[in-house]
Amino acid sequence: MQATLNTDAIARAARIRLMIFDVDGILTDGGLYFGSEGEIIKRFNVLDGHGIKLLQQSGVSVAIISARQSPIVARRAEDLGITQVHQGVHDKRVAFEQLLSHNAMNANFCGFAGDDIIDLPILMRAGFAASVPNGHPEVRTRVHYVTQAQGGCGAAREICDFVLRAQGNYEAALAPYLA
Repeated sequence: MQATLNTDAIARAARIRLMIFDVDGILTDGGLYFGSEGEIIKRFNVLDGHGIKLLQQSGVSVAIISARQSPIVARRAEDLGITQVHQGVHDKRVAFEQLLSHNAMNANFCGFAGDDIIDLPILMRAGFAASVPNGHPEVRTRVHYVTQAQGGCGAAREICDFVLRAQGNYEAALAPYLA
């Protein structure tokens, strides 16, 4: 796998029917913010959320796999209409296999975005693997696509737009906003 944009990455993204996102470091900046009562607070990017919605509207399902358990992730997923959410998963391969089974899908039709070595088992199996520039170096060198945007700062949107373009659906996704 290569960390540079190439025709292989485009061809792989064109096949995706299920895009799976890690949370910390992909949908967030990876920082953990603690409130005065010890609660963990996460910051999500609205551009990422809209990109996920556009991807879903184009027919690509979206799922989340996260090693951490967080009520705010469940809330964000609900806001975005993501029903396939696996949290508190330390062996992400198990959740990945469950998603493949539930969706009756081969791994070649799944995309995964992750940023740390815990994500490598899925990144190495997924048909399309993406990461972020602030991801672990071992991850960045083993994926098909590395975003320009940092995790939590529009990276997920960039991945969604990349998939939409690869599938020839980007202009159709923009059309309602250009009328």
